[in-house]
Amino acid sequence: MKNLQKAGGICSLVASATYIFAMGLVLTILTPIANTNIDFHEYISFVTANKTIIYIWNFSMYFINGICLTVLVLALYERLNNGSPQIAKISSVFGIIWTVFIFLSGLIVIFGTESIITLYAKNQNQAETLKQTIDTITMSIDHSDKLLGCLWIGLVSIAAFRNMVLPKIVNIFGIIIGIAGIIGIIIPSLLTISYVFGFGTIIWWLCIGIFMLRKKYV
Repeated sequence: MKNLQKAGGICSLVASATYIFAMGLVLTILTPIANTNIDFHEYISFVTANKTIIYIWNFSMYFINGICLTVLVLALYERLNNGSPQIAKISSVFGIIWTVFIFLSGLIVIFGTESIITLYAKNQNQAETLKQTIDTITMSIDHSDKLLGCLWIGLVSIAAFRNMVLPKIVNIFGIIIGIAGIIGIIIPSLLTISYVFGFGTIIWWLCIGIFMLRKKYV
């Protein structure tokens, strides 16, 4: 148990770091990526000129995060299984599916971007259509995995709250961000509320990671 819990703690901190790193790049170097009104030709020029940093951004946000999340899901399942086996199993299913969606979205984005750049040299109109298609697909996946993430964090927090295997304040916070994210997703007019989940998850991962690394196991 000890080794997996420590690994889960480390992965929780790294997962949080990948989100902070990704947000930092979007707010600085990669600002044009987040601009939905950017001209397609300007977009291609920017992506072509910044292929390396964009690849690192995507790799961190999707693959490193996905790997860390897989370990964390298993570590939390192990921690919760004795006290709340049913909730532990259900939450872990949502958590694993979430990681699958993260990897899927990452593969589509990374290889899709390369395809757009290659197609642009042959047919600009088709390249723009391909980008719109990929954006629609990845947005749908991102909304789906956000819902799965809300369910996972919410259920984990409920199970941990019942058995007090995680700090009470962290459990309450996890329940709040899980509910807020679900409300924002299922009610389009309240979509902005779902952003609480994104920022809240960073804090939740940090808290979980610190606790799991400081906790002594037998």
